[in-house]
Amino acid sequence: MRTHESEEMYLETILLLKQRKANVRSVDVVEELGYAKSSVSRAVNLLVKKGFIAIDGAGDISLTAVGQKKADDIYDRHRVITEVLMNLGADRALAEANACRIEHVISDDMFDILKKSIQ
Repeated sequence: MRTHESEEMYLETILLLKQRKANVRSVDVVEELGYAKSSVSRAVNLLVKKGFIAIDGAGDISLTAVGQKKADDIYDRHRVITEVLMNLGADRALAEANACRIEHVISDDMFDILKKSIQ
């Protein structure tokens, strides 16, 4: 089952933040995405309820096994779509911006076709 675009954006952002720093907190997500603290707080609570993330007593966010898999899949879509768009002639900035939107709506079948085209 696909998650909602906003959930995917949060999971991908947490994944990328975890690659850059050991401890990720809600405030890091706020700064990264430029969203209101209240919006991030609500989204983080929903991700906890859905089992995608956990938050420890110090406020550090970690991806659960399910959340890690989902975040990896989302980021894989982003990387592949960016590469395909760049192969078609888009510069990196344009490819990244469009991949960020496409990754949330592309079907699994179409994504598999795109992925095979760059292998």
